[in-house]
Amino acid sequence: MRHSIYVLGFLAACAAPQNPPPAAPPSAPAAAATPARTPAQFQGELAAAGGPALSASCTARLQSARDRITRFKALSRPVPRAGVDRALEIYDEASADIDTAAAIADLVFNAHPDAAVRAVGEKCSQQASALATEITLDRGVYDVLSGLDLEGQDAATRYWIAQDLADFKRAGVNRDDATRAKVKTLRDEIVVIGQTFDQNVNNDASKVSLPAAALAGLPPDYVAKHPAGADGKITLTTQYPDYFPFMTFAKSSSAREQLYRAFKRRAYPKNMEVLSQLLAKRHELATLLGYPSWAAYSMENKMIRTPEAAHKFVDQITAVSGRRAAADHLVLLKRLQKERPSAKAVPAWDAAYLKERVRAEQLDFDAQSVRPYFEFTRVKGGLLSITSQLFGIEYKRVDGIKLWHPDVEAYDVVDAASKERLGRIYLDLHPRAGKYSHAAQFSFVTGKQGARLPEGVLVCNFPKADGTTPALMEHGDVRTFFHEFGHLVHHVFAGHTRWTSTAGLRESDFVEAPSQLLEEWVDDAATLQTFALHYQTNEPIPAALVARMRTAEEFGRGLDVRRQMVFAATSLAYYDKDPKGLDTTRVLSGIETRYTPFAHVDGTFEQAAFGHLVGYSSNYYTYMWSLVIAKDLFTPFKAAGMLDTATASRYRKAILEAGGSRPAASSVEAFLGRPFQFDAYQKWLDEGAAAQ
Repeated sequence: MRHSIYVLGFLAACAAPQNPPPAAPPSAPAAAATPARTPAQFQGELAAAGGPALSASCTARLQSARDRITRFKALSRPVPRAGVDRALEIYDEASADIDTAAAIADLVFNAHPDAAVRAVGEKCSQQASALATEITLDRGVYDVLSGLDLEGQDAATRYWIAQDLADFKRAGVNRDDATRAKVKTLRDEIVVIGQTFDQNVNNDASKVSLPAAALAGLPPDYVAKHPAGADGKITLTTQYPDYFPFMTFAKSSSAREQLYRAFKRRAYPKNMEVLSQLLAKRHELATLLGYPSWAAYSMENKMIRTPEAAHKFVDQITAVSGRRAAADHLVLLKRLQKERPSAKAVPAWDAAYLKERVRAEQLDFDAQSVRPYFEFTRVKGGLLSITSQLFGIEYKRVDGIKLWHPDVEAYDVVDAASKERLGRIYLDLHPRAGKYSHAAQFSFVTGKQGARLPEGVLVCNFPKADGTTPALMEHGDVRTFFHEFGHLVHHVFAGHTRWTSTAGLRESDFVEAPSQLLEEWVDDAATLQTFALHYQTNEPIPAALVARMRTAEEFGRGLDVRRQMVFAATSLAYYDKDPKGLDTTRVLSGIETRYTPFAHVDGTFEQAAFGHLVGYSSNYYTYMWSLVIAKDLFTPFKAAGMLDTATASRYRKAILEAGGSRPAASSVEAFLGRPFQFDAYQKWLDEGAAAQ
């Protein structure tokens, strides 16, 4: 999930060659008839417009927000009960104006192929953030809002306003003029610094040149896409479709080390000073507002509430995964010693390769054996088909509109029963220069009942067919695709609440749970067999192969969890204290040593491209926190069946459609009939341990 750094209470924004789009595979859902709706009401084409049009749209939306806020402040105080709905509408639409301007700008900044247009998006993001900050510090806005008589309003409205009032206070609205001015300056600076960090990562073009022999062990389609030059060498980038298969399959340890070091030096040295500035400015802002650290400030309105609770949670996960992680590492070390008898430790660049060799040699599973079943267009069609069946929706391909890149596809999401259009999604799924280099869902437009439909964008970096070789995905790629699509359907379903401001989650450490839940379907044989067809024979993936895949992927789970704790502990350590004099490399090195058996590799600076330090800041623990919840959310599906539509319908209503209209724990309890528990996560963590 893409989180924008300008989320500050009032603003709830989350956040090649021109080949024709591939035809939908047989498993894709049929197109659905939809009620007429003017295409101009959707904003996808705006993201494809030139800089002047984008700038003009941004200016108009932000001016509209200013005008609405002026009207809101001019309301009589207290607002008569009969006028409360009108007041809330003015306030909510001002928020929506800024939300839309900022979200479109964020997508353009991260995905538009033209650097000049990306710069316009960057500037608009800054302007939107500045206005949002201005409003959160405006005592006149706060006074009107705090004086509204909410008696008779629904629970979602009361929850929204209570949260916003708390966020106004957290922002410093009650401080003196000088303090509020300083808060605004710091927030504006933080936005610019964060954008610089992201831009340096997006623009990184690190490559390595290796002998063609380094491709030994890679699958044929990968080899075909990396022909040797006149000098007999191949070029590999640090983009995901190059990096992860190479680290998994390449036989040459020295070649893996070269690519590993390049990958771990992305955006270095540019982002080292940028990161220091980001940490310092956030700490200064937090202490100015009366908090001991940025972590204390940023966690106060999350489910976890405090850094102390976050540390306790990290310690809990670390403890329960310890035995499993140690056993995983011992297996890897013994396998390495077959090749290097004197080895005493496993180098970090050997871990993925060794894990794959153990799976192939000891668990009878070769990851390359499933790749032919995961051809990109079929995976995409299968994902659309499965979510259609689960959630009672249909997808209608939207053609004839201009989008920001030829690779991008648009689909309308339609309710299968009512034929009502629910929103529009955009899929931007292949790598290119200057594009966001990870995988994320960008909110784009937040929906509101009767006012606007939600629009969401999936920005990923999956392999792309080149006309001669197929685009075959790793199983991990398929998992990532389902994960990010989980965010997308959440955004669409949540975008039909009474207010724009109740659509987005208020407690963002719950945000990963719905997407992690959808990952479960990529491990189920019956589900996979609906779309995982061999790209040459059309035979469905054998259930026995899926079973071996699941058993094999259980191996290494302890180390995987510990790796997540490295990221969680690092984000906490960078933000839970005064960063003055903080050596971020030394801290990261110490954390890697504490939480994993893999020593820090001197000369690498992973923090320089750790983009979550901008959006999630101190809160990377969110992924594991959400996973604990997601594993519990999956228990009703395990009992009723993976494609049980009754369970999925209850989940759609209780979790997805609720959005941010109530506390996340309340939504979870509405679905499960009880508070969430740790048991399902513990069982998942222990799976396969005995056999190992």
